[in-house]
Amino acid sequence: MLQLRYGRWWLAIGWLLVLAVMVVCLMPAQELPKTGMSDKSEHLIAFCGLMLWFAGLSPRSSYLRIAGALFALAVGIEIAQSQMHLGRYGDVWDVVADSIGIATGLGLAYAGLGRWAQWFDGWAGGRELKRAD
Repeated sequence: MLQLRYGRWWLAIGWLLVLAVMVVCLMPAQELPKTGMSDKSEHLIAFCGLMLWFAGLSPRSSYLRIAGALFALAVGIEIAQSQMHLGRYGDVWDVVADSIGIATGLGLAYAGLGRWAQWFDGWAGGRELKRAD
């Protein structure tokens, strides 16, 4: 993890986001919130956001490991859904949407948005940051 003024808070928020994604993906189908978006768009946005979030807290050299971990999470969620009997089912197209989201977030991170936490720390008056690549 990068040396960030608010790094522990960012990391805790990131894990809460992962937990929120897992809860929403595994809750009974009839209890899902209605967003007005397609299911695949929701998957893409969620996993793009997670990729960017954790990329912002990590050195660039960790980006591919983060992407791999998020892909494993996506597959794990679909396996769990396929084993549940709560109106949910595993869907390979959800994994595809998650993967597109991860790839999009990865591309944006490499393009420079992976520095969001450093920018925020600088804006909020943080100390000099060291990027460990």
